[in-house]
Amino acid sequence: MSRLYLTTEKGEIARRRALIPKGRVVEAWADHHDGGAFWIGEETKTLLEEVGAQLVVQLSLPADSVPVYYGPKVCDLESMPREESLKTRVLSAHGIAVAWITLDRFGEHASYEPQSPADPVFHLRRVGGGAGHLWRLFQTKREAVVYMGESYGKDSEGAEWAQGLAATDFAELVKRFARRES
Repeated sequence: MSRLYLTTEKGEIARRRALIPKGRVVEAWADHHDGGAFWIGEETKTLLEEVGAQLVVQLSLPADSVPVYYGPKVCDLESMPREESLKTRVLSAHGIAVAWITLDRFGEHASYEPQSPADPVFHLRRVGGGAGHLWRLFQTKREAVVYMGESYGKDSEGAEWAQGLAATDFAELVKRFARRES
């Protein structure tokens, strides 16, 4: 099972990133609540450890503990970001889940310009990918339930997805699913 990791090895990430062969991507997301910590996925951790010793990590979470809602109209799959990048981006903002909102429930392209890195709506696509994707992260289950109900309808698949989220907030996500590593 793939895992997502929190590490404070900022210097090592930067040093090792330069050693990674061209064409391979290291994606590390700075934690918005602790500027010295970074969230990375299994693939990035493996890449970094191929060129150095094992990274010191504070905690890890199973990747499937951070749900993604794609919805019935998902498109432009070739430019979709890697899930580990998307999920670590969500964790960097202490989110618990994320929804793809590039198209609204009527199939129209949504547009939005995030105001800051803390904005719950953000753009993310695969490195080198074409079409951009718009995402909405949720820091609480209640926030997800309200947003998905208003955006997709109270009886929609999206509303049902939000109701089924396993954690109510980031603290509960960590308490229920995280493994302390050091």
